[in-house]
Amino acid sequence: MGVKQVTGRSSLEIKKLPQLTVCVLGALASAMLVAGCTVGPDFRPPALPEKTTAMAPSVWASTPDDATNRVTGAAIDESWWSSFNDPVLSSLVQRLVKENLDLAAASERVQQAQAARGVAASAGRPHVGASIAESHDRISSAGTANLVSHPDGAPLEYSDWNAGLSASWELDLFGKVRRAVEASDAGTDAAIEARRGIALDALAELACDYMTLRGYQAREAITRSNLTTANHSLSLVQNQYENGVGNKLDVARAKVRRDAIAASLPEILTTEQEAINAIGLLLALPPRALQSELAPVKDLPLLPPEVPVGLPSELLRRRPDVREAEARLHQATAQTGVAIASFYPDVSLNGSVGTEALNFGSLFALPSRAFSIGPTIDLPIFEGGRLRSTLKLRKSQQKEAAIAWQKTVLQAWRDVDNAITAYGNTQERRKDLVLAVSNARDALTAAQQRYEQGSVSFLEIDTAQEALLANEDALEQTEITLRAELVALYKALGGGWQVVG
Repeated sequence: MGVKQVTGRSSLEIKKLPQLTVCVLGALASAMLVAGCTVGPDFRPPALPEKTTAMAPSVWASTPDDATNRVTGAAIDESWWSSFNDPVLSSLVQRLVKENLDLAAASERVQQAQAARGVAASAGRPHVGASIAESHDRISSAGTANLVSHPDGAPLEYSDWNAGLSASWELDLFGKVRRAVEASDAGTDAAIEARRGIALDALAELACDYMTLRGYQAREAITRSNLTTANHSLSLVQNQYENGVGNKLDVARAKVRRDAIAASLPEILTTEQEAINAIGLLLALPPRALQSELAPVKDLPLLPPEVPVGLPSELLRRRPDVREAEARLHQATAQTGVAIASFYPDVSLNGSVGTEALNFGSLFALPSRAFSIGPTIDLPIFEGGRLRSTLKLRKSQQKEAAIAWQKTVLQAWRDVDNAITAYGNTQERRKDLVLAVSNARDALTAAQQRYEQGSVSFLEIDTAQEALLANEDALEQTEITLRAELVALYKALGGGWQVVG
């Protein structure tokens, strides 16, 4: 038995008679199969601290009792975009699933994770290789050859031919490879959940861009309607002035009102085009590729009368970010096991069979055969603190992953609660703005009638029209906000990614 130093590790190479070797190999293999020892911590699904669990919501917050569109505790709709009853939106979603570049890149990351798993698993499988080589050598007559007996007439130059097969198999008695495979499996799960999260983000972004487009088309219609009203008012004032009833100040005010309304149109048109291009980018299309399809004006999609939100207890198994955080924790736990297993011996079975001859013609002759077989045990003795530092690093990463999971859960609860609250309160704002618009229209009609009768100045019309425009615009923006908040609620609930699997 000899001891050979190999890069800071002691390698105990045991080479005995073939019969003894077979017995040793059989014993090691039996020990591996029977014991199945895997060191390191086993992963268990994480749990929140007791104080957090005690304060966890049992049901979600509710919208106001008089809300037109309310949330319910029914099971969530995984195809939530269909609740808007907009065929164009549903068609865009189907195209998004097939064409989105972020989703395509995320799919490649899943493939990479699966390939990395195969690399990790290969360390625990037998490795077999074949080789054939020829070298031409010359021995120096003035060198070490003088120290040994050299037959007279023996050539100083010769060729050496070698051919053979070699095999090795790491037995993984302490589970180092199995833990590495477990970590890779968890990494694959994390990549899958990350892809689902990207899908959910893309769906929400598409829906919000679509709502913005339809909302700004409605704002454009409102602005053009008010511009028509402003032109009518200007004509009225000019006629009054030409008939000697009005004055230049009223004419100037009417022109200012018309020009101010007209000046708001370019910004609205810009936002419409940006929304179309944003949708095109999500579908991997160049700018204006969807112009003919989306530019025709359509109404804002209707809000569903009820929005099913499920129960808080179901959220953690549905949200991709929570599931990804759990997979990352699993991966970190398995990597801690790899670090612990590094303290234990590595046992591998090695064997080779081949031939060696001084000429190719004798290479495969029976006397040219050679073989070697036996186990190798590598035991770490001194690594300069590398193993301990690695274990400390992995344990810290495991704790960090557990903290990240806990924070992700709290953020998930917060997102849903904030979205429900905003959705309910914005409906209250919409209700008030509907009344304000109605009153502003009545005020403008009354001001126009009184101006035609000569009982008030044009300032009354100008003020009433400004109020109407402001409230109509605010109401339309509120309608856009309501839909964006509903999309945010659907996203917070974690439904919709199922469309990509």
